Amino acid sequence: MTPGEVGLSVTNVTDDIDGTRILDGLVFGAPAGRVTALLGPNGAGKSSLLRVVAGIQRPLSGTVHFEGDDLLAMRRRERARRVALVEQDATTELPLTGRAVAALGRTPHEALLGGHDPSSERHVTQALTDAGALPFAERELPTLSGGERQRVLLARALAQQPRLLLLDEPMNHLDIAAQLDVLGLLARLAADGVTVFAAMHDLALAASHADHVVVLSHGRVVASGPTAEALTPDLIHEVYGVRAAWTVNPLTGKPLLAIG
Repeated sequence: MTPGEVGLSVTNVTDDIDGTRILDGLVFGAPAGRVTALLGPNGAGKSSLLRVVAGIQRPLSGTVHFEGDDLLAMRRRERARRVALVEQDATTELPLTGRAVAALGRTPHEALLGGHDPSSERHVTQALTDAGALPFAERELPTLSGGERQRVLLARALAQQPRLLLLDEPMNHLDIAAQLDVLGLLARLAADGVTVFAAMHDLALAASHADHVVVLSHGRVVASGPTAEALTPDLIHEVYGVRAAWTVNPLTGKPLLAIG
């Protein structure tokens, strides 16, 4: 599948939580080998949608396909070889080192009846390096800051070697330099053929770094498409209640979304 073709396809996905409709007939596609930002106000359904796509949360109805295959019909192990999810504020108080947490991402690639994949250590070290977590890989997770934990959890996902990388607010707890590092990493992964689908709350960062957007409001898709085409000032005012305008970043010369 070449970059730009539909990689992730969601059709008529509907789900409730405790009797409340949180996803309402969602239909959209996200291009393969591109960074797609999932946008929307708090409570729009972004986290629930990511959990549905990851196969963690079963919807009431609808289908989710990736590269033509039904993700919801896959066995967990098969799906974990293709899809990785970095959840928001996922953590543990178990005394595991950052390296041990990242190594959990290799589980889908290990033999079912035991045996060690000799390439696992190399993949884990590379994942820690790419996520910027190598300097604190030997420290236990409860001793790490929020931003450091976020990088370790990203490393675990990278160690899975996914074709579809799902992220729920990946910039959470990160300072601006670290945010730009992660956004650069996502762009490199997409250039290598990984389809990236990331929930973001910072409209300006999403506008500057995402190739494609899907915008949710009250559990429904209200816009989907190339970033500059779908993320219009009128739509932003309607969904977020703020003013916005496209301009040019004086530092990079790239399109910049100004929020006011």
